[in-house]
Amino acid sequence: MKKISTKLILLALMLTCINSTFAQLERSEIDKKYKWNFTDLYESDEDWSSAKDKLVTEMSKVTDYKGKLGSSAATLLNYMQFSDELMKEGYRLYIYASLKSDADLRDSENMARVKEIRQVFIEYGQKASFVTPELADIPEATMKQFIAEEPKLETYKMGLMDVYRMKKHTLSQLEEAVMAKTGMITGTANSTFSVFSNAEMPRVKASIDGEEKELTPANFGIARSSADRALRQEVTRLYWDNYLKYEGTFGEMLNGQVKVNVFQAKARNYQSALEAAVKPNNIPVEVYQSLVKNVNNNLETFHRYLKLKKRMLGVDELMYSDIYAPTVKGVELKYNYEEAQELILKSLKPLGKEYVEVVDHAFNNRWIDVYPTAGKRSGAYSNGGAYDVHPYILMNYTDQYNEVSTLTHELGHTMHSYYSNKTQPFATSDYATFVAEVASTFNEVLLNDMMQKKLKDDDLRLSLLMSMLDGFKGTLFRQTQFAEFELSIHEAAEKGTPLTGKVLTQMYGDITRKYYGHDKGVCTVEDNIAIEWAAIPHFYMNFYVYQYSTSFVASQALAAKVLEGDKEAKKRYIEFISSGGSDYPIELLKKAGVDMTSSEPFDKTIETMNGIMDEIEAILDKKK
Repeated sequence: MKKISTKLILLALMLTCINSTFAQLERSEIDKKYKWNFTDLYESDEDWSSAKDKLVTEMSKVTDYKGKLGSSAATLLNYMQFSDELMKEGYRLYIYASLKSDADLRDSENMARVKEIRQVFIEYGQKASFVTPELADIPEATMKQFIAEEPKLETYKMGLMDVYRMKKHTLSQLEEAVMAKTGMITGTANSTFSVFSNAEMPRVKASIDGEEKELTPANFGIARSSADRALRQEVTRLYWDNYLKYEGTFGEMLNGQVKVNVFQAKARNYQSALEAAVKPNNIPVEVYQSLVKNVNNNLETFHRYLKLKKRMLGVDELMYSDIYAPTVKGVELKYNYEEAQELILKSLKPLGKEYVEVVDHAFNNRWIDVYPTAGKRSGAYSNGGAYDVHPYILMNYTDQYNEVSTLTHELGHTMHSYYSNKTQPFATSDYATFVAEVASTFNEVLLNDMMQKKLKDDDLRLSLLMSMLDGFKGTLFRQTQFAEFELSIHEAAEKGTPLTGKVLTQMYGDITRKYYGHDKGVCTVEDNIAIEWAAIPHFYMNFYVYQYSTSFVASQALAAKVLEGDKEAKKRYIEFISSGGSDYPIELLKKAGVDMTSSEPFDKTIETMNGIMDEIEAILDKKK
């Protein structure tokens, strides 16, 4: 009954900039206090293998329940508890394998373990494919009676009753068995993309700071944020021209993923791939569509930000390659890892002593893999699926302020997982992806608020305020841009349009030019930027990205109340991150104090963004 955890891998959708000091280091050269402690999961690879073999044996027993789930409340409870124990151990096995693999993607043994445990889940899915159809065949009145006569079934009530809401999309036992077998191939596009883009894609070189360097995502991240405009333009040209060489290959990968999504939606009687992605969590498709519409209706606010960027850079024409450039000359907010910890702990004080103490414990007990090393996965994520252990965070930390922000972002995920796992039974500990980014962006709001109060110098404040606006750009507008592209390519596939690399590039380019006001003279989007879609891993995650935007909007509203000193708001927020999946995400957010079916949270977010820009313009006018 419990789906594969949405907490297994929560990636921050950004290419983490990697400091050249650490980029060349091997993992063995990093102090162990900055690396994950895998023994919290399993003592050794041998222990992992033994646990996996034991799990396979236990999983084979699921067939003992076939044809019996509706026989009695006691039998149903027994199955639910049996399933919980299997999934708990399964997630733990998967997390160990995936973390070790991400620590060094070059290690074939680590990658083999990931494939092993995935195959275990696939085979179990085939054996257990009878479960949902069999539950759906139990009359609803009988199910309610079972829950009434066996109090321990109350823990599973939401999931059990949800079977009836989703009955239209539940297939026969034979069809479910066939769908389960497709798991052997449905992840191929994503896996291929990950290996090719992270490990095997040939890279071009560029002269950076007088040194010839390979343009990895990390080095590109550094160079595109350089104060040297000529360097920014050169690396942007080289980097994306290199992606264009593999346009067809990336096109086939993404086309393969979209085909999987469309196939699964049609097979389960959904009207669209979008409905198939949002309905399981009871999210109306209108929430997705409204986000795209609201952002498009407020592109003038985004364009105001871009014009501010142009003014502060002092350029005649703002180019897309200028977007990541520092806007305040001679000012760069930089903090080493220890300083970052101090800032983050101080910023989180509005959430109470316990919250801060747990974050401090995470810093000091190797929950975080801090620095970039050769072969390590790029980016950042929090993995909170090990119910009986603790969450793990992957970082590629640099001394830049945006990395401090990334770190507190991932700690938000970690605290959401920590409180949900601590408070909820396993069956309801996993929160929906729709709310997954609320806690992370909430932490960012608290950090930025503290930094605003801390910094008095006008130039430092300008740097921080622009960093905050960059957050609005990256999380609200950019993610919605991605969401619009994702919706467009799925709709095109559903109409039978072949999604070649060239088609995808054209579609992405058109949307990007619209968002950045290319035709209005706001920001010139260089032609090769249209291939940027090929570098975005979240397009393989089935309509995930829009939730960055919706969560950002929700967190802005929730954090504002906490920062105002509203004790009830703080209490509701802690209750929210302790709720796991005990209710539908829209309802959980309503209880916390924000209604995502209305336009009010979005309107307030745009108002906040305009307020920041008002302050920036006032400082700039004063400095004239």
